[in-house]
Amino acid sequence: MAAVPTPVLLSWSGGKDAAWTLHVLRQRDDVEVVALVTTITEGFERISMQGIRVEVLHAQARAAGLPVIEARMPQAADNTIYEAAFADALRSARMRWPALRTIAFGDLFLDDIRAWRQAQCAKLDWDALFPLFGSDTPTLAREMQQQGLSAALCCVDTTQLDARFAGHVFDGTLLDALPPQIDPCGEHGEFHTCVYDGPMFAAPLPLVQGETVLRDARFAYTDFRLRD
Repeated sequence: MAAVPTPVLLSWSGGKDAAWTLHVLRQRDDVEVVALVTTITEGFERISMQGIRVEVLHAQARAAGLPVIEARMPQAADNTIYEAAFADALRSARMRWPALRTIAFGDLFLDDIRAWRQAQCAKLDWDALFPLFGSDTPTLAREMQQQGLSAALCCVDTTQLDARFAGHVFDGTLLDALPPQIDPCGEHGEFHTCVYDGPMFAAPLPLVQGETVLRDARFAYTDFRLRD
């Protein structure tokens, strides 16, 4: 008799790394992603950090064929509020799927971030899974592109990367143009992406690029919305 796959909740940012984590997990027989969990900033109604609209998030979830659980936070929330909101979302997930004990993250190589997530999950009686951790990011970035992932830069940290990159498609041209100190996957927070197509989606999202605005005198956000 075949073993029953372990149910997994996936931390979903709306970007390429979370999407690729979903794709990688779906290649495995021992796990099954049952839902996405995403942190939403109330009032803005956007994914925290990435600035992706909630309606785009929901379109991504539909394309992935998965429900999404929203961890909602007020604006300017501190780490304590973030942790409480995320814990509430995990409790909601476990109420719906009682066998859930594992949450997957798309982190790539930052040991301190992984350790922090592991500690937070352990306090809540969850296991943390990092399917992409230790990846060679130049290779991973090209692999994503070659296998059909499509995304665009929705947030750029202008203290690390010029604002002109905001809105740029995550493609080979972008990788070739990035300064040498910038990680090709933006793992140091240099940029965040909004994914709109790839092998993890049933169909591409019809996104329209909007304006780019600077917030907190630091982050250049490019708006993407669904085509009317």
